[in-house]
Amino acid sequence: MKKLILASAAAVALFGAAACSDTDTSTTQSVEPPAQTTPAPSDPAVTPAPQAPATDDGAAEEMKPATPAPSE
Repeated sequence: MKKLILASAAAVALFGAAACSDTDTSTTQSVEPPAQTTPAPSDPAVTPAPQAPATDDGAAEEMKPATPAPSE
């Protein structure tokens, strides 16, 4: 009975070591190369107009510089 338990423990240890090994001999290859995309031609007649800078409509006051901390 002890030999069966010892053989089982050895088999589990062997499978555990095989599962956690770092060597990977399998290789995978892509079936077809990835498609290359070409940029759309730039047409100055179709270029969108520049947008105005964003503003914060909630700020009614002007920004003021921060006051320095009092020195001790």
